Amino acid sequence: MTAQTAEQRDLTAVIGLEVHVQLETETKIFCGCSTRSDGDEAPNTRTCPVCLGLPGALPVLNEGAVEAAVRVGKALGSELPEETRFHRKNYYYPDLPKNFQITQYDAPICGGGEIEFSVDGERRTVGIERAHLEEDPGSLAHAGGSIDTAEYTLIDYNRAGTPLMEIVTKPDFRSAAEARAFLAKLTEVLEYLGVFDTTRDGSLRVDANLSIVDATEVGAEGDIDAATLEAANRTEVKNISSHKGAEKALAYEETRQKNAIQRGREVEQETRHWDESRGITVSMRSKEAEKDYRYFREADLPPLRVADWTERIDIPELPDARRERFREAYGLDSESASKLTSTKQVADFYERVADRFDPTLAATWVADNLLGELNYRDMAITDVSERLDEFASLVELVDTDEISVKNAEEVVLRRMLDDGLAPGAVVEAEDLGKTDGESVAAAVGEAIEDNPEAVEDYHAGEEGALNYLVGQVMAATGGSADPGTVNELLRERLEP
Repeated sequence: MTAQTAEQRDLTAVIGLEVHVQLETETKIFCGCSTRSDGDEAPNTRTCPVCLGLPGALPVLNEGAVEAAVRVGKALGSELPEETRFHRKNYYYPDLPKNFQITQYDAPICGGGEIEFSVDGERRTVGIERAHLEEDPGSLAHAGGSIDTAEYTLIDYNRAGTPLMEIVTKPDFRSAAEARAFLAKLTEVLEYLGVFDTTRDGSLRVDANLSIVDATEVGAEGDIDAATLEAANRTEVKNISSHKGAEKALAYEETRQKNAIQRGREVEQETRHWDESRGITVSMRSKEAEKDYRYFREADLPPLRVADWTERIDIPELPDARRERFREAYGLDSESASKLTSTKQVADFYERVADRFDPTLAATWVADNLLGELNYRDMAITDVSERLDEFASLVELVDTDEISVKNAEEVVLRRMLDDGLAPGAVVEAEDLGKTDGESVAAAVGEAIEDNPEAVEDYHAGEEGALNYLVGQVMAATGGSADPGTVNELLRERLEP
């Protein structure tokens, strides 16, 4: 079929996600091996007979992983069944030394739930199908290329056995942008719960399922008939490790499938690999069916009964609730409240500053000044959380009118971050104490006398000329004068 005769149809993507989250525990899910890497460890050293799947080694369930799963379930609004069980999922992967994965099948620890998030200014709600516990495989290093071009592959079992929680959504996404926004919100919630560390290698990985259906099959509320979904061939995309990567992979796959359909070709039901370096998906294998995994009960682990844990395990204030409280309690606008609750660490830092100063002043310094400078340096709030007292001293210098806002922002804060100096040391080294009133008045007089053309332009109605004169005074005082005061003095002196 040529491009000229290709059938033009209005098509819609249907997307569901399987999000694999490494839970923050000290030891692995079924053994006592540490989950902590020193960053320079040798491969295959953080292992034992259990996580290597040696004959006779028996798993013992990590209680901390179960508690983390209960917290996630409560945050998602899931239900915990009276009894949950573990199963063996049988398939061959080189990074699973037992040739099966201990996971949960028909009795997951969490059922149902939802997450609400914003995308392009609109609120969306995506349903959660289930969330279950399982063990993480090891990691593969493809030498000399990607998965389909490597000369050989190395296996490291240090990660094998790390507690995973797989969160499976309903097929409620209709675009790659929605999937990215959902992952950002989910990550935010998990961080607030204290069960997730984004700095860990492989801490979040995504498998995405994408089908294409006729737009006429989508209801007014975005709903799609189950029979339509069943009839549509589904492609699974693996090896997605970031929010941005998920959006790019799904956008590519949506375009690939739509182009195939428009050209009269059938979309194969298969598993594809996201090659981030090339920005494409490549075919890995035909898509497995549920029966291919040959699930059966894990005989070495008894049934788990933790439904009553929902009453005794508390969860902290979650992002949306904290955002609303910041607006109500501190009088912040939506943008500032959103910035200041972007992570739990940022929110905690802000509240400690707001305890000492006016909440609006604290918000300006944390949300705009500090976070802006940290972002420029590719730093996080955790890099300066131990220096809260020094940061508070800087805000106090401005609040008590001892240094100008300009110098505080452009000199003191930057040297604090770049050189590790305390604010008082920077003020003393740079001689940033505010210029007294007589000196400022003298500098204003000199600026007027030395710039007659700017004075003439100001009298002619050019407001920019006043800004130029303010700049001359600030330069003459080394930035130590208050710009607002300078502006007022100039206007008074230039009155006809």
